[in-house]
Amino acid sequence: MDIRFIDAILDVSFELMDEKDEEFKKEYRILSDFEEDAVGQWLKLAKARGEARDSDEVLMRLLVELHAKIDTLTALVKNETKELLDLKQKTKISGIGFEYIRIEDEILEKDKEYYCRIEMPIFPKRSMPIFVKALNQNSAKISLMHERDEKDWNSYVTARERVEIREKKEKN
Repeated sequence: MDIRFIDAILDVSFELMDEKDEEFKKEYRILSDFEEDAVGQWLKLAKARGEARDSDEVLMRLLVELHAKIDTLTALVKNETKELLDLKQKTKISGIGFEYIRIEDEILEKDKEYYCRIEMPIFPKRSMPIFVKALNQNSAKISLMHERDEKDWNSYVTARERVEIREKKEKN
């Protein structure tokens, strides 16, 4: 199987699926767009009802993100931190594809499933929860990802691919 990876350096935490499966699934749901972003969901519903058709999309998105930042600061002041699972392993992703990741270290067990959190350098910055199945010791196929995250992931892969193409052109 020939998978084309695009160079990218991302932090990833992960753990082998085992008796903590339910905890992983719970965190995955908590980090979902729906449960994480009530204002964003309200905006989506308003758009679906046609109530936001005359609004500036970029401005609305920035307002939603500003609201999220205020919620984060409020939680910090109230000492209400959202505890994420402490995943056993941490490494760097060295290559990405639309459905694949490659990590620097050869520590995956072939055909085993893992729960991962990838630190994404996109707006807004966030941890992206995914489930993967190891293809070999350092490559895995993404098996489950939230819809919003999939769109952001694909956009990020495309952007990294453009950078790689530009760099190759400059070398030639």
